[in-house]
Amino acid sequence: MKLHLGVLVQSYSNSRIIKYLTRRTGRGFGSTTTADVAEILEAEYGIMGAFFKKHGQQTADDMATNLADFIGGVNNPHAQRANLFNGAMAKTEKRFKHFLSSKEAERVGIFGTPTQAALRGVNHRLSHPYRKSNPRRPSFIDSGLYQASFKSWVTGW
Repeated sequence: MKLHLGVLVQSYSNSRIIKYLTRRTGRGFGSTTTADVAEILEAEYGIMGAFFKKHGQQTADDMATNLADFIGGVNNPHAQRANLFNGAMAKTEKRFKHFLSSKEAERVGIFGTPTQAALRGVNHRLSHPYRKSNPRRPSFIDSGLYQASFKSWVTGW
């Protein structure tokens, strides 16, 4: 059995974000996707790794609870093995999104956090993303697409 943390692949449509990412990483993208951003952020900051280090036991406990519930209802003809861990995965996804939005990611020892863009309030959801009066935002939530596209799933079961 293998737990996966990743993102649904979606394209960034905002040209300002694409230009920003190209400047930030030095990598040119024809069409930047959430997978590109996740790869960059994981290589540079190890966000999902830090999340799992902090919350992996909670995820394992949630999965164990789901498994116990399944075993307890084994005589239930409506029990579906394929959906066994859906509850645990939904909790993990909610926990990761909170990990980012609550700024917890900045407090678990990830080198380079809080990011300079977060401190400066760079926010591509605003009409003027670089305005000096923009409020500070959590690190790793610029457009919000990376956070919204996070998914967890289990294979090999």
